Amino acid sequence: MKRSFADYQPQHFRWHVADKVATITLDRPEKKNPLTFESYAELRDLFRDLTYADDVKVVVLTGAGGNFCSGGDVHEIIGPLTEMAMPELLDFTRMTGDLVKAIRACPQPIISAVDGICVGAGAILAMASDLRYGTPACKTAFLFTRVGLAGCDMGACSILPRIIGQGRASELLYTGRTMSAEEGERWGFYNALYSSEDVLAKAQQMASQLAHGPTFAHAMTKKMLHQEWSMSIDEAIEAEAEAQAICMQTKDFRRAYEAFVAKEKPVFEGD
Repeated sequence: MKRSFADYQPQHFRWHVADKVATITLDRPEKKNPLTFESYAELRDLFRDLTYADDVKVVVLTGAGGNFCSGGDVHEIIGPLTEMAMPELLDFTRMTGDLVKAIRACPQPIISAVDGICVGAGAILAMASDLRYGTPACKTAFLFTRVGLAGCDMGACSILPRIIGQGRASELLYTGRTMSAEEGERWGFYNALYSSEDVLAKAQQMASQLAHGPTFAHAMTKKMLHQEWSMSIDEAIEAEAEAQAICMQTKDFRRAYEAFVAKEKPVFEGD
């Protein structure tokens, strides 16, 4: 059942809804906005629940204080993990992976507005988003090997090569080095770079544009972009034929046709 998220009150990050666009702000600026066990879980649950939102059509993800996210909190996550047994560790790694699954599965496009530090799980959050806008100050690193872990974290070995290419992703995941903002834009990780003062506004501007478009069709586009990774070309073409036929039954499709005939701009309502 659809429900409103305008009054949703999270405990571990900021949330604001305006004109069909929700903005999530990671808000621990004194530590560069790290994640905790609790914030991981709350983000996972939120993105799962957004499937049922009737007043959120696009989500913008950002960080407070000039940084995006510094990954898992060293004292609140990394330290405790060194004391856990395998079953607890697997519960944690599956939970973090479930956050990425929830981001990819929710129907709303997710746009990350990234400034400053974007590392570890923070880089994964940006990677899992549909669009990413950065700044010249962005420092993006998948630094798992630098703390003795594998680069294959939260889907990185699957998703990152599809964004920037296998060779570039391999280098970043083996070395854990920082990808500069210029590299990120040139390689296609960042869709565009803006000043630190403008990046959030630019992300919200794009979010507003998408939120006032044919949002059912956008959700179908996101679904196909995700599912077709594991399809053959023939399977993908058939899946797209079915998806497009469904979209042709929407009221937005008829609205677009009628607006074209009347030489007017269509007003989409997402149904």
